[in-house]
Amino acid sequence: MNAKVLKNKVANRLKRKLRIRAKISGCASLPRVSVFKSNRYLSVQAIDDVTATTLCAIHSKTTGHKSNKEGATALGEAFATTLKAANISEVVFDRNGYQYHGVIAAFGDSLRANEIKF
Repeated sequence: MNAKVLKNKVANRLKRKLRIRAKISGCASLPRVSVFKSNRYLSVQAIDDVTATTLCAIHSKTTGHKSNKEGATALGEAFATTLKAANISEVVFDRNGYQYHGVIAAFGDSLRANEIKF
């Protein structure tokens, strides 16, 4: 990819991220689930924005999953069990500027299939 195109692509995602974050926030009873994806890994956190703390987190590198739809589905199942262990059944989903399709949609659908509401 051209460097200028890549720079615009990242800048557009950051603009979308700021628009999303202006509208949503998490608390201890309803945490914000933030997803970050790279070409190799997925990283997910449940965040309490009131106290600025991470309640629970999971990374695909530690679980051995790849950053594809199958890996995102498996990571969603693992994260759902982590959330249930922390007595969290409802969250606010922060797609972090990414479009809701592909890997992000597979992760979100996996959370919903494992009885986490958002």
